[in-house]
Amino acid sequence: MPTLCYGLDYMRQTSKPGSSRTLLVDGVTLRLAQPIDLTQEWIGEREILRQLLACWLVIDEHDLPLSPRITGFPGIGKTTLAMAGARERKQDLYIFQCTADTRPEDLLITPVLAESGTIAYHASPLVSAVLTGGVCVLDEGNRMNEKSWASLAPLLDHRRCVESIVAGILVKAHHDFRCCVTMNEDASTYEVPDYILSRLQPTLHLGFPRRDDELAILRYHIPFAPADMLTLTVDFLQEAHQLNLEYSVRDGIHLLQYALKRLAQDPAHPLSKDEAWREALIKVLSEEALDLEGLAHRRKRALGDQPLPRGLGDFFFEGDDPLHPER
Repeated sequence: MPTLCYGLDYMRQTSKPGSSRTLLVDGVTLRLAQPIDLTQEWIGEREILRQLLACWLVIDEHDLPLSPRITGFPGIGKTTLAMAGARERKQDLYIFQCTADTRPEDLLITPVLAESGTIAYHASPLVSAVLTGGVCVLDEGNRMNEKSWASLAPLLDHRRCVESIVAGILVKAHHDFRCCVTMNEDASTYEVPDYILSRLQPTLHLGFPRRDDELAILRYHIPFAPADMLTLTVDFLQEAHQLNLEYSVRDGIHLLQYALKRLAQDPAHPLSKDEAWREALIKVLSEEALDLEGLAHRRKRALGDQPLPRGLGDFFFEGDDPLHPER
């Protein structure tokens, strides 16, 4: 059996072609997760992709790869960017979806009761990438609690290892292992601890795509869409971007898909394109999306960008104000 890395005593591959993949690590057999099929192309600015690939370079025997965090609004392509990076490097891709109830054992190795009554140890997508030298994307990492992040601290610094208490083994990272974390910019997330943020460097911010890129993305995902409906959708998205509203290309794809399905649904009583598109806009993004400028204005007021009326905390405004005698 071929040795993958770290010597015969540490890890051996025990799988056969066509069977479930397993590895023997310090006497413990681990079932590995399956990598994701790399079919997604990156459409957009190449510079952000070059920045990600630079993070994963190793330029000296004493150098180590970086584990960047990719930030931006939901649905703008952060995970797609990471997938494209793995594809450029021709490495297996693993994705771990982080949630608020993710436990350390979910991130690492989970014991499962096998049919024979014995315990089988299942490696997470992260640990599978660590062992085999793949790329792992920790998707929406700022939805994960601190206890789970703490278990990854040694993996994300110079030690490049992680300890599974459940399996009782220390897992060392393959020299080709690469990692990045995507983080959404919304309110439903945890604050990632500073000692973890200091390990997730640099920060690569992904903004909204340019008009030509957004149109190309829509065409890639919905190649059968009529040109006028593609243009209508891109015009809407670009106006939303200018007003700093968080409608993304993913929203545009869903909007356009629903509109086209409604057009094709009943040939005997067809909707017009405008009717179908307007209905799709309301169903996918709600009626408030019909007035983008009004929505942007209301959002600004809610965030405090407009002066607020005098509140209950300001009772005194005359010269005899005891709290502010200087007035």
